[in-house]
Amino acid sequence: MRGGLRYLIALVIAGFSLITYYCKRSTNEVTGEVQHVDMTTDQEIALGLQAAPEMAQQYGGLHPDRQAAARVEEIGQQLVRSTKAGQTPYKFQFHLLADENTINAFALPGGQIFITAGLLKNLRTEGQVAGVLAHEIGHVVGRHSAEQVAKSSLTQGLTGAAAIAIYDPERPSTAAAAAATAMVSKLITMRFGREDELESDRLAVDFTSQAGYNPEAMVQVMQILEQAGGGGSRTPEFMSTHPNPGNRIGEIQKEIAADFPQGLPSGLKE
Repeated sequence: MRGGLRYLIALVIAGFSLITYYCKRSTNEVTGEVQHVDMTTDQEIALGLQAAPEMAQQYGGLHPDRQAAARVEEIGQQLVRSTKAGQTPYKFQFHLLADENTINAFALPGGQIFITAGLLKNLRTEGQVAGVLAHEIGHVVGRHSAEQVAKSSLTQGLTGAAAIAIYDPERPSTAAAAAATAMVSKLITMRFGREDELESDRLAVDFTSQAGYNPEAMVQVMQILEQAGGGGSRTPEFMSTHPNPGNRIGEIQKEIAADFPQGLPSGLKE
């Protein structure tokens, strides 16, 4: 009887998680993709603004070079004005972080975008900076954070249901099976993360060219990231939310070829 009750509870939890996830659907105005999200754009903006100060502190705060920071903001706003990003309700702000050692850039929900001084000093052209910022803009307009929240809620619900269903107090070893289930759900979430990265790369190709930059700068950024990764000690691609930069280059080149079958127009900024 106790086992039957566990299965019934697990079934209810799993069913509720699935119904909640699949009922929350909306069409992304920028990408045209039908997405499962469980927060509004206003909630994304509020969440990003709330988290921004703490995230900046994790990287040593904002960089004291206000001229360099202003240039990052200027490039970012040029991208926003020139693309569909400027037609969204998101409030974009671009921040240069003081961390000189970490090579990173990231976006919070709602339009708060950060790049570390460690990454910026490795970029050689304005177009490369634009490529990095355009990629992060892609995460925002792609609503990837909102998708991840919804997917996380789903996987947590299904994992919890599976743990309840297979748990047997007389056989504690089933806890290991529950842990394995949790690992599988985490890998599924990581897979979504890699797909988000590739979508942001494709959007970055579109956004950089629309803003007057050579989208091939994105290829150069990937080469810089690949060199910065160094040696064989890097995290294997399968266990990383960011695809290997070398593998991303091919996808970026495909997108450029699809957008410009007759070749890139002249006059694009490097």
